[in-house]
Amino acid sequence: MTEPMTGLVLEGGTFRGIFSAGVMDAFIEAGVEFPYVTGVSAGISNAVSYVSKQFARNIDILENYRNDKRYIGAGNFLKCKSFFGIDFVFGDIPKELIPFDYDTYLNYKGKVMVGVTNAETGKSEFLNGLVEDRDFHYLRASCAIPGYFPAIVIDGVPYYDGGLACPIPIKKAIKDGCSKNIIVLTQPEGFVKKCGKGNIFMSQAIRAKYPQIEMLLLARHRIYNKQVQFCEELERRGKAIILRPTEKLDSFEKDTAKLRETWQMGYDMAMSRMDEIKAFMGKEYHMYE
Repeated sequence: MTEPMTGLVLEGGTFRGIFSAGVMDAFIEAGVEFPYVTGVSAGISNAVSYVSKQFARNIDILENYRNDKRYIGAGNFLKCKSFFGIDFVFGDIPKELIPFDYDTYLNYKGKVMVGVTNAETGKSEFLNGLVEDRDFHYLRASCAIPGYFPAIVIDGVPYYDGGLACPIPIKKAIKDGCSKNIIVLTQPEGFVKKCGKGNIFMSQAIRAKYPQIEMLLLARHRIYNKQVQFCEELERRGKAIILRPTEKLDSFEKDTAKLRETWQMGYDMAMSRMDEIKAFMGKEYHMYE
């Protein structure tokens, strides 16, 4: 039987994930480590810097490159069929510009599960994030928003953004033995997702090639709202602590000052609740010291 664990569960949200990065930087500073980390899209992409113990790496990347056309811009479609400069984001930055500490990351003693959506089945899958993948194919797949990214093919299977099928992978964490969870959301309390025009347009554009993704795009708001409700119920029952921003941030925010403020909000919120979080986790928060 799997030993009970405390999980760290991370929502995505493109640049809204900088709030989560602030939370995780507080964990780095406080020496809090989790035996289990799972997330999707920006959530798990930011988490790798937490696992590698690189304080403020995510906010450094955004402050330096958010408005660099190599990072995000229409011209990238000509190079890599993506609004994001995939090779720049997952290649040049971690390998040269703001180096990623692969050795510390790969020596992590817990589990790291990367949520992706199988484009053919429309089902959620979770990949072992601690396999050696120096080109970050798993993260590319988890971040592959339809319309902004092409499907990312891994072992012959095309994948899209993990947040399509499972925007908050709390049930995966519970299934894997996490009886308690710290859940980091990127929308304020009371937010209710609606089916936007962009989702409707993209569902029509993608239906011929990936009909299961069409269905997910049209149902995404309902899936998300139900998962938030489930997280809130767990918190009421004392099975989870939810951390989420008090103010809304645009998913594609350009103002790096606002990004810094949101990072700071996450950092300050986690620090202000650190004693509570440590008590909730018990001995696990320092289990790797």
